[in-house]
Amino acid sequence: MIITKRIFIGNVVKGSMRDFLIICLISVSAYLLNEYFLKYYFDSPGIIPAVMGTALAFFIGFNNNQAYDRWWEARKIWGALVNDSRSWARQIINYTRVSDGFDDNELNKFRKRTIHRHIAFLYALKENLRGSDNKEYQKYISNDEFESVELETNRQNAILNYQSKDIELLYEKGSIDGFKFIELNKMIVNFCDEMGMSERIKNTVFPPTYHRYTLIFIWVLIASITIATESDIGYWSILFGILIGLIFVITQSIGLTLLNPFDDLISGIPLNQITRTIEINLLEALKESDIPEPVKSVKNKYIM
Repeated sequence: MIITKRIFIGNVVKGSMRDFLIICLISVSAYLLNEYFLKYYFDSPGIIPAVMGTALAFFIGFNNNQAYDRWWEARKIWGALVNDSRSWARQIINYTRVSDGFDDNELNKFRKRTIHRHIAFLYALKENLRGSDNKEYQKYISNDEFESVELETNRQNAILNYQSKDIELLYEKGSIDGFKFIELNKMIVNFCDEMGMSERIKNTVFPPTYHRYTLIFIWVLIASITIATESDIGYWSILFGILIGLIFVITQSIGLTLLNPFDDLISGIPLNQITRTIEINLLEALKESDIPEPVKSVKNKYIM
């Protein structure tokens, strides 16, 4: 996620260089075509690029709005996951009590196991959303659980299954009453909902035809602007077409960077930072000493 408020022109130019060259080629070609052929047969009315530009602006605005909605929904989902994770640790620590089935030592081991397992769930979910195979979650679950989870296609869901079994065990051994069992189970349901919503965004592909046809329409607009203004401003119409084209292309490209919020991009949701923040919070709740450092930003520009 980009955190700086400054705009680095070099990054903009670097990211738009290919589009810039295509725009230049189209504008120059349109000028030459009109200069040596088209203007001898008909005059291009200025109303054509005006109407086309207005329609294209609305179309790009719609695309960008849909892209930002996807990004913002993803951010809200993971914001809820942060809060629910903290609540899970707080409830596990404060709701559970010593019983005939659990002495104090066993209960502390249980608390540590379930909270560690939740950290594993977060890392497994993050790796799934980013298409990674790092297996960072392995260190927070037992070897037996890891081997079992690895056999599943949805590893994060398999981890939640273990959590459900453990709170059932808590209830059976009298360490929590019925109300607290319902509350803890509700948290697992929340985690499952947030996992499902994240997977829905990840697996729902934004129609590529929007991007393809938008680019074609922009190219047609560049050509029509260059042709329509050539009779008034001469070869300066090339520059005019290039400038208008760049405005539309850059505006559209901004929306494209938000389309897939879970991708490992500087414009994506900072899953590394969020999962590390939750990890730190939960380990601190357990009073552990081996706590990792927060994820640092890259040159104070963005954070992953």
